[in-house]
Amino acid sequence: MSIEIKTPTFPESVADGTVATWHKQPGEACSTDELIVDIETDKVVLEVVAPSDGVIKEIIKGEGDTVLSEEILAIFEAGAAAAAPAATAAPAQSAAADVEKVGPAARKLIEENSLDASQIPATGKNGGITKEDVVNFLKNKPAVAAAAPVKVDNAAALNIVSGERVEKRVPMTRLRATIAKRLVEAQQTAAMLTTYNEVNMKPVMELRKQYKDLFEKTHNGTRLGFMSFFVKATTEALKRFPAVNASIDGNDMVYHGYQDIGVAVSTARGLMVPVLRDTDAMTLADVESTIADFGARGRDGKLGLDDMQGGTFTITNGGVFGSLMSTPILNPPQTAILGMHKIQERPMAVNGQVEILPMMYLALSYDHRMIDGKEAVQFLVTIKDLLEDPARMLLEV
Repeated sequence: MSIEIKTPTFPESVADGTVATWHKQPGEACSTDELIVDIETDKVVLEVVAPSDGVIKEIIKGEGDTVLSEEILAIFEAGAAAAAPAATAAPAQSAAADVEKVGPAARKLIEENSLDASQIPATGKNGGITKEDVVNFLKNKPAVAAAAPVKVDNAAALNIVSGERVEKRVPMTRLRATIAKRLVEAQQTAAMLTTYNEVNMKPVMELRKQYKDLFEKTHNGTRLGFMSFFVKATTEALKRFPAVNASIDGNDMVYHGYQDIGVAVSTARGLMVPVLRDTDAMTLADVESTIADFGARGRDGKLGLDDMQGGTFTITNGGVFGSLMSTPILNPPQTAILGMHKIQERPMAVNGQVEILPMMYLALSYDHRMIDGKEAVQFLVTIKDLLEDPARMLLEV
């Protein structure tokens, strides 16, 4: 029975996608729910799995093709068995007999170097010659051919460059291209301004040191980090300054009566911003466990579109990579973003005395069309005050 393999249904915010990788080729056996193709969208990579046991009969959309929601990707034959491989014929002979088994890149190298395809050992699928096969053949060619010794001019030999100056050109992924586009748009369309402050992290660090073991034991292994304190302090500050928790929609200013805070997560595919929902109702343990889950799924490429939809404010932490100070870029349509940085001990004046304190620079980038400088500064000072006296978060004062 033939089944049409289709692109997953995209949400309204995703117009189309790109076929990233086919994990199965026509004729290969597939098991039920086995991954057969990845579809890359502007935000995440969607996985398409086999509907049942069988084989892929025909691939309609190749790697790199743009696809729409519910578009046919391939024809799947349910219950069919994989084709048996050819019994004999050496790889080199098979490649020579069938020109189609020489890939385009390999064929170009063969023609440029006037090579005999039948002499090249093939390691590709079904006896095909790949570009790597040709490159390896060229590297080993002098050792194969028993050539007469040639007298080499020492002066000329000195001009030979030792080592290869390799360059690699790869197309930008759809996710990376979208990130770049959104960052440029944010700088071009918003009246972006950044204000800075610094916070003494000693009270939070002492509180964490005192209770981290008990916290981890009480909350089933959830570790107490710094991000939960920042999320809770930011949530309280957002409640006091609604304009920072708002967004711009055309000529309208949308004030949100809830706090959904996005936390920037660095992954192999690029920067992603999953969202913590209703942070006002979350405990420190809820925040820490959810962020840990986001990080794990981000590394495995398992973050979904629902995880990153919406968000009224964003926190990014460049301090984990050693950044001492930076200017974060807005995440449209949000009107502000908080940048955390490295904790570094510095001499500070406290009551007329010099003390060495663990200090962190904070940066708040905001859209001046929506937020006045006074509000932005007061918002950042509120976060500073709450972190330097964590009890204020519990008392909401």
